[in-house]
Amino acid sequence: MAKKTDVTVEEKLRALYDLQLIDSRIDEIRNVRGELPLEVEDLEDEVAGLNTRVKKLEAELEVSDNDIKSKKILIDDSKAAIKKYSEQQKNVRNNREFNALSKEVEFQELEIELAEKHIKEYRAQIEQKKEIIAQTQERLTDREKHLAHKKGELDAILAETQKEEEMLMQKSNEFEGQIEARLISAYKRIRNNVKNGLAVVPVERGASGGSYFTIPPQVIVEISGRRKIITDEHSGRILVDEDLAKEEQEKMSSFFSKI
Repeated sequence: MAKKTDVTVEEKLRALYDLQLIDSRIDEIRNVRGELPLEVEDLEDEVAGLNTRVKKLEAELEVSDNDIKSKKILIDDSKAAIKKYSEQQKNVRNNREFNALSKEVEFQELEIELAEKHIKEYRAQIEQKKEIIAQTQERLTDREKHLAHKKGELDAILAETQKEEEMLMQKSNEFEGQIEARLISAYKRIRNNVKNGLAVVPVERGASGGSYFTIPPQVIVEISGRRKIITDEHSGRILVDEDLAKEEQEKMSSFFSKI
């Protein structure tokens, strides 16, 4: 097998154009998926966030319930204390003891009043949180249904295209391995710099594919000679002649049909 350095310019051009045809096919497959993978990812993040919010609110509800229970225990304790102090007032020996017990009773009554106020606040918070939980659950159910639908769409597309994409990726890597690193680097740089990912294009009607800029006749002759790598001065794309392009398109169409 010839080394990369022994490969002719024509062979390099054919390999580059074949690589372009394969990568363009991969681009088409990925375009079919479009924004679906990102949509699914965003929906998964949103669902996870809503689940976290519901759990947080439910934990806060539990805290509020425990706070109410604590306040009710405090109220019961204060009522027991009031009963005890009231009984003691019946057996006091002087006004000083009576007044001291009266202050204790007054303090416990204030404790009860404050505890009841807190219970009222906690219950209002609970009702508010329950309403937010209900709204969040409704949103969560809607987002989960939407996520299931989008995942179904994505799974269906993947089922149709994943095998083909994997085979094409493998073939793309094989072609890259047949082309010298310098050309692959230039090819990838051009692909990244153009919107449609076309780094290697044929000459069509005297202009580079997809371009309105005409190519001088002498340059077209050089491209047809296949003796050196020529790039379009306007777009930077690598140029191949129309006959070579047709031959490789037919060859690769046959390959694609077998996948």
